[in-house]
Amino acid sequence: MDSNFICKRFQELSLEELYEILRLRSAVFVVEQDAVYQDLDDLDQDALHLRLYKDGRLAAYARILKAGTYLDEVAIGRVIAVERGVGDGLAIFTKAIQIAQAEFGAERIKIRAQLQAKGFYEKTGFRCCGEPFMYEGLVHVDMMWNKE
Repeated sequence: MDSNFICKRFQELSLEELYEILRLRSAVFVVEQDAVYQDLDDLDQDALHLRLYKDGRLAAYARILKAGTYLDEVAIGRVIAVERGVGDGLAIFTKAIQIAQAEFGAERIKIRAQLQAKGFYEKTGFRCCGEPFMYEGLVHVDMMWNKE
C-alpha cells in the first residue's frame, strides 16, 4: 500500500485540497460526533495542514499551530483518521509531533483532547494537565507533551 504525507500552509492549499480537508472535518467532528460547533475558527489560516494519503486517498489529517496562535504552547488539533483501528491516526499524530518540532522548535506541545481519546494520546507521551471541561460541544481535557 502506497502512503505519503503532505504538509502545507493554508496559502499553499488548492481549493480542492481545502475542500477535502473541510469536508472530512465536517463529516467526523460535526456529523458523526453530532457536535454543533464552529469548525471554521479562523485558526486555519495560521496552521500547517498535514495529510496522510494511502493509495491516492485521504486517510488522515491533523493541523499544527505555532505557540500563541491557539494555545500558549505549540498545538496540534483536528486529528482525524478516516478508517479507525488501522494505525493511520497514530501515524498522522506522530508525524505532526515531528513537524511541530522541525517547523516550530517545539519542546512542549499542548492539545485539547476529546476525553474518550485520552488513551490514544497517552500512547505518544501526552499527559493530562487539567480537569475535563466542555469544549465545542464535547468533553475535553488539556494534555501536554514534553520533549525528552
